[in-house]
Amino acid sequence: MQVFDKIISDRGSRYAVSGGAAASRAEAAALLAELKRAKRFAKATHNSWAAILGGEAVKDDDGEAGAGALILQMLERAGLHDHVVIVTRWYGGKQLGGDRFRHVADAVRLYLRETGLG
Repeated sequence: MQVFDKIISDRGSRYAVSGGAAASRAEAAALLAELKRAKRFAKATHNSWAAILGGEAVKDDDGEAGAGALILQMLERAGLHDHVVIVTRWYGGKQLGGDRFRHVADAVRLYLRETGLG
Protein backbone atom coordinates (compact mmCIF):
# COMPACT_ATOMS: atom_id res chain seq x y z
CA MET A 1 0.00 0.00 0.00
CA GLN A 2 1.16 3.49 -0.82
CA VAL A 3 0.19 6.41 1.43
CA PHE A 4 0.53 10.11 0.61
CA ASP A 5 -0.22 11.93 3.86
CA LYS A 6 -0.83 15.61 4.62
CA ILE A 7 -1.30 16.52 0.95
CA ILE A 8 -4.14 19.07 1.28
CA SER A 9 -5.13 21.42 4.09
CA ASP A 10 -8.16 23.72 3.97
CA ARG A 11 -9.89 25.52 6.85
CA GLY A 12 -8.56 23.01 9.33
CA SER A 13 -9.51 19.89 7.34
CA ARG A 14 -6.60 17.73 6.24
CA TYR A 15 -6.47 15.10 3.51
CA ALA A 16 -4.42 12.04 2.62
CA VAL A 17 -4.72 9.53 -0.20
CA SER A 18 -3.64 5.91 -0.28
CA GLY A 19 -4.26 2.71 -2.18
CA GLY A 20 -3.01 -0.54 -3.52
CA ALA A 21 -3.78 -3.54 -5.68
CA ALA A 22 -6.94 -5.44 -4.81
CA ALA A 23 -8.69 -8.09 -6.89
CA SER A 24 -11.68 -8.69 -4.59
CA ARG A 25 -13.84 -7.01 -1.96
CA ALA A 26 -11.96 -9.00 0.68
CA GLU A 27 -8.61 -7.63 -0.53
CA ALA A 28 -10.04 -4.09 -0.62
CA ALA A 29 -11.31 -4.53 2.95
CA ALA A 30 -7.89 -5.84 4.00
CA LEU A 31 -6.19 -2.73 2.58
CA LEU A 32 -8.61 -0.47 4.45
CA ALA A 33 -8.02 -2.44 7.65
CA GLU A 34 -4.25 -2.16 7.13
CA LEU A 35 -4.56 1.61 6.75
CA LYS A 36 -6.69 1.88 9.89
CA ARG A 37 -4.08 0.00 11.94
CA ALA A 38 -2.36 3.37 12.09
CA LYS A 39 -4.18 5.17 14.91
CA ARG A 40 -4.15 8.44 12.96
CA PHE A 41 -6.15 6.91 10.08
CA ALA A 42 -8.46 4.98 12.39
CA LYS A 43 -9.44 8.28 14.03
CA ALA A 44 -10.02 10.08 10.70
CA THR A 45 -13.46 11.52 10.10
CA HIS A 46 -13.81 9.83 6.69
CA ASN A 47 -11.99 7.08 4.80
CA SER A 48 -13.87 7.19 1.47
CA TRP A 49 -12.83 4.66 -1.14
CA ALA A 50 -13.66 3.09 -4.49
CA ALA A 51 -12.43 0.33 -6.79
CA ILE A 52 -13.33 -1.63 -9.90
CA LEU A 53 -12.89 -5.24 -8.82
CA GLY A 54 -13.26 -7.92 -11.47
CA GLY A 55 -15.42 -5.56 -13.51
CA GLU A 56 -17.67 -4.69 -10.53
CA ALA A 57 -17.69 -1.08 -9.33
CA VAL A 58 -17.65 -0.76 -5.54
CA LYS A 59 -17.48 2.34 -3.35
CA ASP A 60 -18.01 3.58 0.18
CA ASP A 61 -18.46 7.25 1.12
CA ASP A 62 -17.81 6.59 4.83
CA GLY A 63 -20.05 9.56 5.65
CA GLU A 64 -18.55 11.95 3.06
CA ALA A 65 -21.59 11.98 0.73
CA GLY A 66 -20.62 11.62 -2.92
CA ALA A 67 -16.90 11.09 -2.34
CA GLY A 68 -16.92 7.38 -3.22
CA ALA A 69 -18.78 8.07 -6.48
CA LEU A 70 -16.26 10.77 -7.45
CA ILE A 71 -13.30 8.46 -6.72
CA LEU A 72 -14.97 5.69 -8.75
CA GLN A 73 -15.62 8.02 -11.69
CA MET A 74 -11.95 9.02 -11.74
CA LEU A 75 -10.80 5.38 -11.61
CA GLU A 76 -13.13 4.54 -14.51
CA ARG A 77 -11.71 7.43 -16.57
CA ALA A 78 -8.17 6.27 -15.81
CA GLY A 79 -9.08 2.68 -16.72
CA LEU A 80 -7.71 1.51 -13.36
CA HIS A 81 -9.05 -1.92 -12.41
CA ASP A 82 -8.26 -4.17 -9.45
CA HIS A 83 -6.88 -1.27 -7.43
CA VAL A 84 -8.47 0.49 -4.47
CA VAL A 85 -7.98 4.22 -3.80
CA ILE A 86 -8.81 5.66 -0.37
CA VAL A 87 -9.17 9.39 0.34
CA THR A 88 -8.93 10.21 4.05
CA ARG A 89 -10.26 13.42 5.61
CA TRP A 90 -9.80 14.76 9.10
CA TYR A 91 -12.59 17.30 9.63
CA GLY A 92 -11.30 20.67 10.77
CA GLY A 93 -14.49 22.15 12.20
CA LYS A 94 -15.62 24.23 9.22
CA GLN A 95 -17.88 23.14 6.37
CA LEU A 96 -16.06 23.11 3.02
CA GLY A 97 -19.12 22.93 0.78
CA GLY A 98 -18.28 22.03 -2.81
CA ASP A 99 -14.56 22.51 -2.16
CA ARG A 100 -14.51 19.08 -0.53
CA PHE A 101 -15.15 17.49 -3.95
CA ARG A 102 -12.29 19.46 -5.46
CA HIS A 103 -10.02 18.20 -2.67
CA VAL A 104 -11.11 14.58 -3.20
CA ALA A 105 -10.45 14.90 -6.95
CA ASP A 106 -7.07 16.57 -6.34
CA ALA A 107 -6.12 13.76 -3.94
CA VAL A 108 -6.99 11.06 -6.48
CA ARG A 109 -5.11 12.94 -9.23
CA LEU A 110 -2.04 13.13 -6.99
CA TYR A 111 -2.27 9.39 -6.26
CA LEU A 112 -2.57 8.47 -9.95
CA ARG A 113 0.31 10.79 -10.90
CA GLU A 114 2.68 9.74 -8.10
CA THR A 115 2.09 6.02 -8.62
CA GLY A 116 2.30 6.28 -12.40
CA LEU A 117 -1.13 4.66 -12.73
CA GLY A 118 -2.95 7.61 -14.29
